[in-house]
Amino acid sequence: MPRYMPMDVARVGDRFVLDADLPGIDPATVDIDVDGRFLTIRAERPARTQDGATYLSRERGTGSYARRFTIGQGIDSSAISASYDNGVLSVVLPISESAKPRKVAVQAGAAAVSPADSVEVVAA
Repeated sequence: MPRYMPMDVARVGDRFVLDADLPGIDPATVDIDVDGRFLTIRAERPARTQDGATYLSRERGTGSYARRFTIGQGIDSSAISASYDNGVLSVVLPISESAKPRKVAVQAGAAAVSPADSVEVVAA
């Protein structure tokens, strides 16, 4: 059974940043998959043993870690990046250009809407 991976998610400007605590993980064991609207993070922490040691206590978690979540349609999945530093995995999920807030120009006067651009509103 995969172990729990605590994380924080924050919006920073035009991207989301996911920080996950994975102390003692070899970055080579981290696997991040994007499949449609799903982001899956997996990591592996092997048991470390000392030759000839008899352990009186073993509290440090070992084994598989995994989290899976849905990402919004406004995420540019082709530009997702990740880094690992001091036991923290950071995944950057940039917001796509089409999902970013934008201003809409307002035109004034009769020339602003031509008959071809007009919209008929029908009350229900």
